[in-house]
Amino acid sequence: MGSGKFAYINNKPYDIRDGETILAFLRRHTGNRKVVPTLCDAPNLDPYGACRVCSVDVALSADGPVKTVASCHTPMVPDYHIFPDSPRVQKLRKNIVELVLTDHPLDCLTCEVNGNCELQDVAADVGIRKVRYPEGKNHLDRQKDLSHPYMTSDLSKCINCGRCVRACDEVQGEFVLSMAGRGFESHIVKGINTSFFESDCVSCGACAQACPTSAISDIFESKSVVVDEKVRTVCTYCGVGCNLEVAVDAGKVKSIQAPYDAEANQGHTCLKGRFAFSFYDHPDRIRTPLIRRNGVLEPATWDEAYDYVAEKLNAIKAQHGPDAIAGISSARCTNEENYLMQKFMRAVIGTNNIDSCARVCHSPTALGMQRTFGTGAATNSIIDLKYTKCIMVIGANPTDAHPVTGAKIKQRAMKGVPMIVIDPRRTELARYATHHIQLRPGTNVAVLQMMLYYILSEGLEDKKFIESRTEGYDGFREQILGLDIDALEKVSGVDRNQIREVARLYAGSEAAMSFHGLGVTEHSQGTLTVMLISDLAMVTGNIGRRGVGVNPLRGQNNVQGAADMGCQPHQGAGYMAVNNENFHRQYESFYGVKLPLNIGYKIPEMYDAALDDKLKALWLIGEDVVQTDPNSQKIAAALQKLDLLVVQELFMTVTCEYADVIFPGASFLEKSGTFTNGERRVQRVNAVVPPLEGTKPDGQIVVDIMNRMGYQQPDYDPAVMLDEISKIVPFFAGIKWDELGENGKQWPVKPDGTDTDILHTETFKRGLGKFQYDDFRETTELLDHSKDYPYIVTTNRELEHYNSGTMTRRTRNVDILTEDVLLIHPDDAAKHQIADGDMVCLESPRGKVDVKARLTDVVKPGILSTTFHFPEIMMNNITSDVHDSDALCPEYKVVAVRIRKSKGKFKMA
Repeated sequence: MGSGKFAYINNKPYDIRDGETILAFLRRHTGNRKVVPTLCDAPNLDPYGACRVCSVDVALSADGPVKTVASCHTPMVPDYHIFPDSPRVQKLRKNIVELVLTDHPLDCLTCEVNGNCELQDVAADVGIRKVRYPEGKNHLDRQKDLSHPYMTSDLSKCINCGRCVRACDEVQGEFVLSMAGRGFESHIVKGINTSFFESDCVSCGACAQACPTSAISDIFESKSVVVDEKVRTVCTYCGVGCNLEVAVDAGKVKSIQAPYDAEANQGHTCLKGRFAFSFYDHPDRIRTPLIRRNGVLEPATWDEAYDYVAEKLNAIKAQHGPDAIAGISSARCTNEENYLMQKFMRAVIGTNNIDSCARVCHSPTALGMQRTFGTGAATNSIIDLKYTKCIMVIGANPTDAHPVTGAKIKQRAMKGVPMIVIDPRRTELARYATHHIQLRPGTNVAVLQMMLYYILSEGLEDKKFIESRTEGYDGFREQILGLDIDALEKVSGVDRNQIREVARLYAGSEAAMSFHGLGVTEHSQGTLTVMLISDLAMVTGNIGRRGVGVNPLRGQNNVQGAADMGCQPHQGAGYMAVNNENFHRQYESFYGVKLPLNIGYKIPEMYDAALDDKLKALWLIGEDVVQTDPNSQKIAAALQKLDLLVVQELFMTVTCEYADVIFPGASFLEKSGTFTNGERRVQRVNAVVPPLEGTKPDGQIVVDIMNRMGYQQPDYDPAVMLDEISKIVPFFAGIKWDELGENGKQWPVKPDGTDTDILHTETFKRGLGKFQYDDFRETTELLDHSKDYPYIVTTNRELEHYNSGTMTRRTRNVDILTEDVLLIHPDDAAKHQIADGDMVCLESPRGKVDVKARLTDVVKPGILSTTFHFPEIMMNNITSDVHDSDALCPEYKVVAVRIRKSKGKFKMA
């Protein structure tokens, strides 16, 4: 038993690992997490050593002198002899717990965590039968805090373990909770000793999950064991793909927690994932099919609705041809449902007019990365944040839009990893950034080209990587070095010296990792911007290894999956071009029918075709396009021109007002399938409760119509559908329902089930990475309108809500964030006599809206920012019809407007 390799538990030898604590060593070798009792230890927190309940006896030899240490934070040393249950250790633990209980209410039988209280368990483990010490002075009279829509506290039950404070600090990075007072007067405070609601709490619930008692909890009593079952599934909101453990009681969802063993979120989630689930059985849910008769939507049976839709589609197809019909699928649906929708449009209708909401968010990501790398997906995994030496966040606000990943990025920045933030707004991450490049909206290309200029002109490129892994570099380099830096500096509004420093930081790092969001893609040059981000990675060799890469932050939970499944007009399932003869034959053979060879309509082209009387029918799944797509009035006019509009929805939306038929779909809690998150992780979504009476899973609705129209398709079964998908999508070849496990697999998955966490390690999908140059071009929105509309509005998303807010507005999130507001710099407000809280009239060439002003310096003068969560405002009445020139993604981020103090009432254009 060589020294340096082994230590002893009760005189029996066991191997040790570098960096291991005594507690981790004991747990690993006994296979028992409770081998030593703990109160201040938690799976996702750093060792702390506050409670000392985990104390063990340690000696350097079997008969040497013994000392007592806290096992949770004491590192292992070779030849340690550990005695985890010696008589004096047992006596010490019992004494500690007795002292804790003198200041704790003994109301276990009525406590919400009875049966799941760690203090209760530890007291039993150490043999507490009575408390020998008198109560003395205590803190049992502390008042409950019920001020918050979700969070609760009863600090009379606090044991001062510090887990809530550390969860807020180490997991979320918010620093809302702290310990005040000394000795017996120590107690938890929120903010500057305010209530939960008055504090800066972001409602993530990490503190409640970490608390070992019910001192901090939530209104759903998520730690209660009084439930029938717990079901693991995946969140429906953003692209992080958080795993959720959903507690069900009496057939209803009771509460949600985050599993600690989840690779996507490691025991953490945001307020949407943890708390915003009550929409699923909200009274507003649509619970029966509706058919418009005499101008009014009326309840109908499923058979009536199916027959009506099938007959209308058949008639339109016969009279106008299959290309007069189109479909828009949804990133909120499962992979299997998206696959079925594109299969329906292609194999049953006979058209490639199929698209999804990926068009209006990340279509430039897919196109730009495919052109450069050959694959339009994240090159790396979120775990690579542990290994990166430099982070670049461009056009993304992940602490609001992707909160769990945002918290991880913030944690790395707070621990000293250099971070570059490129954003017109001073976002939360910008406060922690080494450099914040506060560019003018619409000038991403100019800034990135300046970065490349300084990298190349100062010889900071990775010549070996460029020579062995890329093509097109010489011409690209020549164009970049010929740029007019004066012009780019002027148009972007960013000092060239700051760009030079950023370029040196990124290129000089041994591992630089970039993240981008909709502030990159929702521009007229979105695709080019993505290509330039990819060029930066290639020119510096930051591809194909740990801690690097190009990583898009996907807007919705299954944006990646919707594209993977073929919900786009130019590529079928698996990204094979529909107008390629070989792929076309492959699809025809697989589906057993004749398929169209021409590329179909993208979403903006669908609206144009409807206005031109070329498109007669549109089927929408889960998309409120009138509220969320730009230039709302144009979209409404296009929908009104249709002969048939079919909408599958959970609630009556603005778009539903134009529908001829509405099918009531099922929420993520009511159906099974898979979602693919932003790191290509395909995870199982498991039905938690049955669909509400009168509703059906979206996949089953599509299947029913397929059969009604003569195509034999078995009932919706995710395992069966996934098996079919694996036979046509190459990178799903080894994905099987029963083998996905708790954490899923990252595609590409080989036939033997081996998955992939890092892409392009040895070669790119297209062979060599390709450099392609194009010039910066000003958006036509400003070229055409900036003289009369001198301000720029850029849109964004807030933490509490989700795009149109259709779901979150039917939860208590609406009690936290109640309205859309306009962020305006005080200098601009003063010019127009606008005070904080005044209503402001925003007018663009398309229309005008009234919105409340919030004066702030997070935006520069001349720049405004707002959201479109609330249909009362209809912010997209003012957004433009400008799109990315290649992917046709709308330019939400640059809208020319003029402003004035409102005369008072909301105005429709």
